Amino acid sequence: MAKIAVELDHALARRKEDGTPGQTAPRVVAKGDGWSVADVVCTCGPADHPYEERHSRDTIAIVQAGSFEYRSAAGRALMAAGSLMLGSHGQCFECAHRHGEGDRCVSFWYAPDYFERLAADAGAHGIDRRFKVPALPALRQLSSVVARASVGMRGAADAPWEELAVALAAGAVRLASGLSAQRNGLPLNAAASVTRAVQMIDRHPDKALTLGRLAREAGLSPYHFLRTFKSLIGITPHQYVLRVRLRGAARRLATDASRVLDVALDCGFGDVSNFNRAFRAEFGESPLAFRRASGQVRS
Repeated sequence: MAKIAVELDHALARRKEDGTPGQTAPRVVAKGDGWSVADVVCTCGPADHPYEERHSRDTIAIVQAGSFEYRSAAGRALMAAGSLMLGSHGQCFECAHRHGEGDRCVSFWYAPDYFERLAADAGAHGIDRRFKVPALPALRQLSSVVARASVGMRGAADAPWEELAVALAAGAVRLASGLSAQRNGLPLNAAASVTRAVQMIDRHPDKALTLGRLAREAGLSPYHFLRTFKSLIGITPHQYVLRVRLRGAARRLATDASRVLDVALDCGFGDVSNFNRAFRAEFGESPLAFRRASGQVRS
């Protein structure tokens, strides 16, 4: 399990030992003129009642570990690792953990005037800059930004946070403009079923996770599981598994000196050639180039 998820587990364990209610604890890791980035750990669970909050800034939060349900004026979404929670300044929202405990996000917060300039540069103007959907799935177009933000959360002293903040805002505005937030025709227990499968993937991404195995974990037929998963998460189970593995590999490449072959095998890839192809397709560069750009030099 990735260090990010382990640290979330430690926070949940401390909460249980103390017997305290769940809470959200943000820690600012970087800030500049009009933007800031925070490590946000939430230890809430099914026993904690959600309550309505309000976004004080334009917000894009990348889920690093855990899952939760998010509701805003733009709609509802089931958040899982790699997905982006979207919030516009002044918008009310609610987060709930009805089917699991805790989550950890890297949250990018933008001053309204700063975000408006970024949105305008990305092609949105006036009221159109407000997010029309509550979330974005783990899409390939943002994979490099998401992975590098995850590496930065591992304590990289020279993480390019301002560049990531700008790229993330521009990409999210463009992608969100072409999506809708409809979730019609899903069973009432859809979120609970998919959450069980997501938790299995996040805990054991290196295992043989077939569609049938995940569907059994969710308590659905393969057909209904595939349809429900894609509707709630935004991508197919196979794409989700692949991106969890690739993000884990990217973190390994950036933070330790293991051989690329060992990283590939440890992260669930059958051979290094398939890993190299998948990595380049996802991040636009080879594993070695990603490692060099992150400060590691050994191959």
